[in-house]
Amino acid sequence: MDDTHQEVTSLVGREVYSNNGVFVGEVEDLQLNISEETIEGLALGQLNEELFPEESRARKGVIVPYRWVRSVGDVILINDVVERVRDPDDEEEDEIVA
Repeated sequence: MDDTHQEVTSLVGREVYSNNGVFVGEVEDLQLNISEETIEGLALGQLNEELFPEESRARKGVIVPYRWVRSVGDVILINDVVERVRDPDDEEEDEIVA
């Protein structure tokens, strides 16, 4: 087994935090682009219920684009996720209602 393969599989199970230190979720799987041999995204489960209330209640996960990853160590740090995860249409509805 080569080092690259070990690095990729070692991402599964790591906790993911925003660059502000907020727990986002835990890596359950990876979204890969086999032809380009790249990681496209991190499939997260055990989500922060405050950030993802609907997904947590439905026991669904989310996929975070790998380009958001800032660093990988004992934990994975990603760019601030709250604004980016919400659907722009949902934000407009919230603004209209409020």
